Amino acid sequence: MEGISSQALFAQLLLGLINGSFYALLSLGLAVIFGLLNIINFAHGALYMVGAFAALLGLKWFGLNYWLALLAAPLLVGLLGVALERTMLRRLYRLDHLYGLLLTFGLALMGEGVFRYFFGISGESYPVPDQLQGGLNLGFMFLPLYRGWVVLASALVCAAAWYLVERTSLGARLRASTERPELTQALGINVPVLVTTTYGVGVALAAFAGVLAAPIVQVNPVMGSNLIIVVFAVVVIGGMGSILGSIVTGLGLGLVEGLAKVVYPEASAVVIFLIMAVVLLVRPAGLFGKQT
Repeated sequence: MEGISSQALFAQLLLGLINGSFYALLSLGLAVIFGLLNIINFAHGALYMVGAFAALLGLKWFGLNYWLALLAAPLLVGLLGVALERTMLRRLYRLDHLYGLLLTFGLALMGEGVFRYFFGISGESYPVPDQLQGGLNLGFMFLPLYRGWVVLASALVCAAAWYLVERTSLGARLRASTERPELTQALGINVPVLVTTTYGVGVALAAFAGVLAAPIVQVNPVMGSNLIIVVFAVVVIGGMGSILGSIVTGLGLGLVEGLAKVVYPEASAVVIFLIMAVVLLVRPAGLFGKQT
């Protein structure tokens, strides 16, 4: 690392932490859906893209500001997810995981194709909100306010989701509804509503990540497909269905990726997949997954 300034190093680590925040949010949604519904949701990247477009089009067509978009886009995409779960995914719960993967992969291709047709692939920029423009001079580096907000918002949402699923009675009901649905239904709990709500919340997390990403990346129809493969690798490394594993692994691998860009830039594009290969050899269930 000789010749690399500390400012450049911290800048790359910040970039890695931002990427890790998106990895954590998206893999969290995937983990919630797989862990509670046993659906491998390949449409997650497309729904992340839809969330970003909802913010962009809401601003252009209705003057919807960023802060309202953070609430409205996840709600709209969550309702879309509810419709998908009730009309399509519900038929696949007792079938092999491959069927859910194929269906959601097809939905992702359809969604991407529709947005390509109407908006092209060049992409459009979304303005940073006025309250988060500028940055702070920390002495060792310059921290853009919006980048800092992305990390903070992602961490808060991830922590809230983990607490909800793992430490509340609602989370206990959700886990019981997926592990022993007949028994849970006999106790008076409406299992179908809980399952539908779970899928809606999972895809709403993807839309929330899309709105956070809109001012950083170009909003375009392929933004989700460019990210989803890496996110699946994060989920596999953390452990399929492990919420804590998805959060910790997403943030950690983002930092590793950022460090790799400084130390050995040529390996930065594949370092996550190399780590995945090693983890699968040593611990096939993932770092936080349950061994079977």
